[in-house]
Amino acid sequence: MPRKPRIDLAGYHHVVNRGVNRSDVFVDEDDYEVFLKIVCKACRDYRVVLHDYCLMRNHFHLLVETRRENLSSFMKQINANYAIYANKKQKRSGHFWQGRYYSRYINSEEYYYTLIRYIEQNPVEAGIVAKVEEYPYTLGSVIANGLTPVSCTRHSKLIKELDYTNVQDMIGVKLDEEDMKKLEELKHQKILTKDNTHAIAFSKTLEEHFNNADTLAKRNKAIVAALEDGYTQIALAKHLNVSRSLVSKIVKAEQA
Repeated sequence: MPRKPRIDLAGYHHVVNRGVNRSDVFVDEDDYEVFLKIVCKACRDYRVVLHDYCLMRNHFHLLVETRRENLSSFMKQINANYAIYANKKQKRSGHFWQGRYYSRYINSEEYYYTLIRYIEQNPVEAGIVAKVEEYPYTLGSVIANGLTPVSCTRHSKLIKELDYTNVQDMIGVKLDEEDMKKLEELKHQKILTKDNTHAIAFSKTLEEHFNNADTLAKRNKAIVAALEDGYTQIALAKHLNVSRSLVSKIVKAEQA
């Protein structure tokens, strides 16, 4: 059966991956810390926001928000770098992950908040802890215990909306059979067009970025600024009616 195509649209994604043959991904506390550092570096490189996470011994859940159509590249960097680290540490070789990764596109607020509960409840459902705040490797637990979250979560909606006073109400209630049924339905909602995606808005339109670019120098700086705002090189080339290779050369020259 052909593999289902991945959805790389800008917006919210639930990403999961497991160790090959369900083997351990994390063997001690250092591994969890290293993994989050790798995730945060990838977030900086690809302009991604980490909204929530749960790191279990043999798998992980990430709830991320992309500004560009680059989820595959983002996850490739994370999986490859952590596999290199873990294989070296564990003195093993061969495949580390079960596969590339599993992902679902989140196209509604209801899906988002139901998924947050599902992610945070993983350690409780596994019988590892009795309450979300007792398991150290979820963002909800970090917030509930007044600890400092990792840098790539600083724009997380969960941080803005959760504190120790509402942990139980927001993420502490287990998903019952009806919740799980609803979650499954939300997973399979059809994505119609890019216009329906829930992506972060650009800070400026392309017209605004290039409004005062009346010289080549100003235009080139505007290209870099627009790229940092989340626009792709293809979109910039089309707007400026130039080749993508020219845009790429300009970006390399400006960032040299």
